[in-house]
Amino acid sequence: MPQALTDTVFAPFGRVLQVPADGQGGHAINQGTSQRFELVADALLTAEAGRPVVSISRALARVLPLTLVAMERHPLGSQSFVPLGAARRFALVVAAGRVPAEALGDHLQAFVSNGTQGVLLAPGTWHHGLLALDAGDYLVLERRGDAVDCDLADLASPVRLAWAG
Repeated sequence: MPQALTDTVFAPFGRVLQVPADGQGGHAINQGTSQRFELVADALLTAEAGRPVVSISRALARVLPLTLVAMERHPLGSQSFVPLGAARRFALVVAAGRVPAEALGDHLQAFVSNGTQGVLLAPGTWHHGLLALDAGDYLVLERRGDAVDCDLADLASPVRLAWAG
């Protein structure tokens, strides 16, 4: 059962990207007509001659419960997912990068965003592909390069992801 996505519970896997609820921490730009919140200053995207790539994934809404059969990780770079436009929730299923592929099913943790949150996955974090609960566009920031940066692993047994929300 997924839990709410918060900075504290997600910290072992990366960071939650969101404007603080109190609006503090930003700074004025453009003659005071905008407020900038710098959420990621240390994305790791250049290992082994990698380069940052920004893309938009147009995701279909997934209906829970669903069955998970595989996970992926990117050992050379971080990866971010940020909803665009209206509030868009997504589920996130992760495991620490140190977990061996054959044991992933026993170490999975699931989270659900509140619709305005994004995430920065730390390099090597096992995760399922984007599980949009609300259809729409998601900005993706990730590493590209000649060196392979995607490990895929089939789960030893399928895992059911359910949520009452």
